[in-house]
Amino acid sequence: MKRVYLDWNATAPLRPEARAAMADALEVTGNPSSVHAEGRAAKMLLERSREQLAEALGAAQADIVFTSGATEAAALALSGRGLACAGIEHDCVRAWCDETLVTGPDGQVAVPDPARATLQLANSETGVMQTLPQGLAASDLTQGFGKIPFAFDWLGIRAGMVSAHKLGGPRGIGALVLAAGEDREALLRGGGQESGRRAGTENLAAIAGFAAAAAAAQRDLAGGMAERLAEMRDHLLDRLENAEGITMFPGRESPRLPQTLSILTPGWKGETQVMQMDLAGFAVSAGSACSSGKVRESGVLRAMGVAGPDAGCALRVSFGGTTTLEDLDRFADAWLAARARWQGKQGR
Repeated sequence: MKRVYLDWNATAPLRPEARAAMADALEVTGNPSSVHAEGRAAKMLLERSREQLAEALGAAQADIVFTSGATEAAALALSGRGLACAGIEHDCVRAWCDETLVTGPDGQVAVPDPARATLQLANSETGVMQTLPQGLAASDLTQGFGKIPFAFDWLGIRAGMVSAHKLGGPRGIGALVLAAGEDREALLRGGGQESGRRAGTENLAAIAGFAAAAAAAQRDLAGGMAERLAEMRDHLLDRLENAEGITMFPGRESPRLPQTLSILTPGWKGETQVMQMDLAGFAVSAGSACSSGKVRESGVLRAMGVAGPDAGCALRVSFGGTTTLEDLDRFADAWLAARARWQGKQGR
């Protein structure tokens, strides 16, 4: 029986289009900052990739600054600005902000002063999507990009962060998207790359792979991928909900990413579930990949009002275009069997 990967929100499998673009880029030997023929060829590829990414983002009026990932993009966007954020944000955002925004039980966040706040487009653990207020200082777009349709130029935000590996691009490459008229002081200094906003020779192969993956993801969206994945998510939810036992699905009252389902069984630790599913042949997560290896409660669920140890009892399932209904049904069978064994041990 094949092993099933259900942790796409952490790292989607590398798309063939990205792999091919990276292979082609590795044949380009020049440095984009050099003026000789080889350097000009590299610069041409860099700028073509930038344009391709901007098109996928709907960011024709914005500037794209390539970074090592969304974590670096968040630091560049947020450092020293004293912005407010909510407890549902990724750690790389909360590290630079004041955690003063209130999250409701449905995962929705109230933003009284958008110009002094940052708010994510979608949550990596629950899939809950936000309606971004006009004039928002910054937004982590990472989980939404390539999974739901949007255009940066229409969002009305001043800056956004994205990362390649969430949509089938290579690891270790991301971008900061700046609205027209916005600028940021470089954190990495010592060179004039990226219009002086980020020093260091650009990772051309990864950038080309990112742009190709983004373009492929937009083609999938245009072909109805989001709708198909949402149907699969709801099929899985129905399977798990209709079985005997107490399980909740945080954020289900709100609009959510089509391919993400958060599953919470009070008292059954998330990391225990991850290990049991791993042995059964399924790769799933207990939360964000940056923190799921640590035994701790979910800050996202705490912010949503989940009390005490139960905030450590969630499992996240996320999937993509190559996942099948058979995969999800097999997972449901394995998970329900494991839950029944756990319940038996609890004397229920």
